[in-house]
Amino acid sequence: MTLPSTHDVALAAERRTAARLLLAHPLIASDGPHADLFPLIRRHADWLGKRFQQVLGYRLLVDSSYARLFKAGLGAGSGHRLERSTGTPFTPHTYACLALALSVLVTAPEQMLLSHLVADIRAAAADAGIELEEPGRAAGKRTLVAALRQLVDWGVLIETEGHVAALAQEAGGEALITIDRKLARVVVAGPLSQARDGADLVRRAADPGFGGPRTYVRRMLVETPVVHLDELTDAERDWLRTRQRREAQAFSELLGLEMEIRAEGAALVDPEEELTDLHLPGTGTVAQAALLLTERLVERLLPQEPGHPATGGTLVIGVAVPDNLVDEVLAGLIAEYGQRSNWQRGYLEDLPSLREAVLDLLVRMRLMARAGPLRAEGEGLPEGYVEEASEGRTVTDVHGVRPGGDGWVLLAAAARYATHVTVRPATGAGKGTDVQEELPL
Repeated sequence: MTLPSTHDVALAAERRTAARLLLAHPLIASDGPHADLFPLIRRHADWLGKRFQQVLGYRLLVDSSYARLFKAGLGAGSGHRLERSTGTPFTPHTYACLALALSVLVTAPEQMLLSHLVADIRAAAADAGIELEEPGRAAGKRTLVAALRQLVDWGVLIETEGHVAALAQEAGGEALITIDRKLARVVVAGPLSQARDGADLVRRAADPGFGGPRTYVRRMLVETPVVHLDELTDAERDWLRTRQRREAQAFSELLGLEMEIRAEGAALVDPEEELTDLHLPGTGTVAQAALLLTERLVERLLPQEPGHPATGGTLVIGVAVPDNLVDEVLAGLIAEYGQRSNWQRGYLEDLPSLREAVLDLLVRMRLMARAGPLRAEGEGLPEGYVEEASEGRTVTDVHGVRPGGDGWVLLAAAARYATHVTVRPATGAGKGTDVQEELPL
């Protein structure tokens, strides 16, 4: 066996660094936050483009001033949402403002006043039959500012003089904006010209094309925290189970990710903790409450002898969460940890808001879900998509492995986050105590 040379090791490391950066930040400007690594992307552009196309069906466009990895969707309910600086997710109205702004910017002059840009956006809204809030209303101004701030973060807008936040000032403010039309034109990745409406765009964006089940499963592994088997069709489950060891090696080499394989599904883990926009365990009230809630639910609802039928176990991917159990547990956690751990007062005094925030995080982490139709049942598949495994192939039966009907479901991956909790005095100048969560090995 020939060992790789020092040059080969360094080359692989450079390509892996560039690939990880593009995966985490699909739009990179040469003069943006990652300018120091932009030359690395240009140096390996051909190799990266071929590998992203072969492995994930993603198209890579590298220009002298930017790099854009055109990712694909995963279907309804699987998107990575945009958030305001406060952490509040974009509303449909904010996304509408963002889309309208882009429609204006692709043909806008190189520079324009903020007031003129806003006027053009409102004109575009009128042409599209979209009702925007009155410009004098504070909430409407803040929504539009949030959309424009996102474009500033992407480098599409440059605040040459003043800031887009001036729009939200009570007396009304002005700013001079420079526009990068090239970036504006490559922000949208979905097939807009082919889609009949928003729902059709989501379906078309999730179509893996010629790659079929292979490409879709790889995208699921890379873009989501965990893939449960009943989230895959028969053909997709068959492909994953027959290729998972080989795929684990490929993802390790390309992206430095490690695959965890369980009876219920699989997940890619990043030892460097760089390729995720979600963190659990994490800091703050919502993350701490979510982890503690998960531990309590796993303790109460863990099924008997879970596992794979081939080893004598019963495949269980989800268990029903009884009505009001989440509220009951969260109320107990507030009494036990809330005050002495300095949880946010707003959440301590508003249990429904805490529940909504905690469940939102756990759903995005794929530790809990609403009961409903699944991909294994044909939900959300593109037209003409291959659902069934090849004739004669036996696949894992996922019928009944999670409850149907209404309500919440605790998913198998939640058991990975069951914790042992200790409460220690806070250090330094902080007041109160600190909740420490320790994951079992």
